[in-house]
Amino acid sequence: MTKKTIAVLPGDGIGPEVTRAAIQVLESIGRLYDHEFVFREGLIGGSAIDEKGDPLPLETREISAESDGILLGAVGGPEWDHLPGDQRPEQGLLGIRKMLDLYANLRPVKAYEALIDASPLKTDIVAGVDFMIVRELTGGLYFGEPKKRETIDGEEQAIDTLAYKQSEIKRIAERAFEAARVREGKVLSVDKANVLESSRLWRETVTECAETYPDITLEHMLVDNAAMQLIAQPTAFDVIVTENTFGDILSDEASMLTGSLGLLPSASLGATGIGLYEPVHGSAPDIAGKNRANPLAAIASAAMMLKYGLQMEEEATRIENALEKVLEAGYRTADITESTQAVTTTEMTEAVVKALE
Repeated sequence: MTKKTIAVLPGDGIGPEVTRAAIQVLESIGRLYDHEFVFREGLIGGSAIDEKGDPLPLETREISAESDGILLGAVGGPEWDHLPGDQRPEQGLLGIRKMLDLYANLRPVKAYEALIDASPLKTDIVAGVDFMIVRELTGGLYFGEPKKRETIDGEEQAIDTLAYKQSEIKRIAERAFEAARVREGKVLSVDKANVLESSRLWRETVTECAETYPDITLEHMLVDNAAMQLIAQPTAFDVIVTENTFGDILSDEASMLTGSLGLLPSASLGATGIGLYEPVHGSAPDIAGKNRANPLAAIASAAMMLKYGLQMEEEATRIENALEKVLEAGYRTADITESTQAVTTTEMTEAVVKALE
């Protein structure tokens, strides 16, 4: 029997509902493959602020640091929007990324054949889409200093700083090249080198790093062009590597190729071996507690944890196959169908477990 400890951080909004679904699927995998998953729950985000006065309490830090992997739901919501920036729920997520040095965010984007009609784009554009965005996660505008607001000559101004070290660029580029080796062998580096000094360093460093990977084809593209090409010819991409802010925006744009944010998982990896796995979607407070959330992205995130964090590739593939089966069988939550026959979060989860077993 293999025993693994999983930190579960449900967070806010629909986070508790979708993480509960992922836990059910992992428990099913445990029964099928004789694994024991020990789940330890912690507070993060707005729920942690309400209960502990801190978006990332010490107990959550300890639970996370002692785990084999972290499963996160979502953070944030309008009830905390009035708080200062450094005290908001999102600081919990940024804090855990920084604490564990989770510098590489892997976001696969795959168009399920059964859901081609859910995409707002034409079928012939979306069919066959299968690429991965590798986003740098601990540098750039979100973490740069100084970050402040001040009043100068009677007028308020805000300052954010975009900074990258060569070593930070090199390690995320290596992650992208390694990912490309088990895919189609193509990396596209996205920057804004015609304007930003940080992007010029980015392009130089990625180009230099590519010399170590002669089997990989490297191309560069400006971020505004990349945003257009994601819509015009998304099947042309294999692995996209980019900095924090660009990656945040492009990955959300790419999510709409599949028809819903509720379908896309992500993995945040670093040097410690402890990864953070979370759905790309937000906390969706408007449907929280209504049993309407799509649990598939959270379940797929659990599959990524098995694959990238726990070296359980066969188990991960079994979950991925189960997801395709339920979609082919016609199961749809409200975010991917206009039909009145949409299934609930619970029903979708039960269908995946049945397809597994």
